Amino acid sequence: MGRVQILFLGSGTSTGVPMIGCNCRECASTDEKDKRTRSSALIRWRDGKSERQVLVDASTDLRYQSLRFGLNRLDAVLFTHSHADHVHGIDELRSFNFIQRAEIPCYGSPETLLSIRSRFDYIFNDAIYRGGGKPRLSLHPVEGDFDLFGMRVSVLPVRHGDMEVFGYRFGPVAYITDCNFIPNSTMEKIRGVPLLVLGAVQRKTHATHFGLYEAIEVIRDAGAGRGYITHMNHDIPHAEISAELPENIFLAYDGLLETEGG
Repeated sequence: MGRVQILFLGSGTSTGVPMIGCNCRECASTDEKDKRTRSSALIRWRDGKSERQVLVDASTDLRYQSLRFGLNRLDAVLFTHSHADHVHGIDELRSFNFIQRAEIPCYGSPETLLSIRSRFDYIFNDAIYRGGGKPRLSLHPVEGDFDLFGMRVSVLPVRHGDMEVFGYRFGPVAYITDCNFIPNSTMEKIRGVPLLVLGAVQRKTHATHFGLYEAIEVIRDAGAGRGYITHMNHDIPHAEISAELPENIFLAYDGLLETEGG
């Protein structure tokens, strides 16, 4: 099992934290760990002599996240689903095309990629797009586990209300965001994983997301070595909740870098 790094580019829900127009204690916090851009992650591993950098979701805040954390290369993008906060940064991928002078492969479920193709048709049709150019992307539908730059990537189907969403496992690291139900088949694929990232939008239960305490139970049931909570709204103050969490379960925050594996 190789060494895998995960950089949390964003750890917030669809509104981000602080929310527009909100003056609650969390939104007014001066703690940098309470300032959450929309959820996304960068996964790194070595493929022979090369380091690979794979983006999970092109969040609405991708430009800011890329500048803040010095991103200058993306080898691929994996999409979890087609909700706006996970795909509406797609046009920012143009900048990586400029740098790399190459097309960027994008992976996701057939339904997710069909929605992306429809929503951003200017990228994928053959018409000449005058003015600002467009991203150079190729779409690769996946329904099961697949190989990517020397890594066997496990697809982790979960439920987000009535919608199927993909999580992904990269060796010792599993990443699942928007979710309120994990089927047994997916639980078996994450059981005993050294590092499990799981979304929890708020403390109490929610119609389409795990609440914080539900997510904690899932991490325990999976037998994960370490658990990280992401995709949080302004109901979860970092310092206060961190002090109450069980051992080996943590709140993620923007800029957190974790490494797992040999």
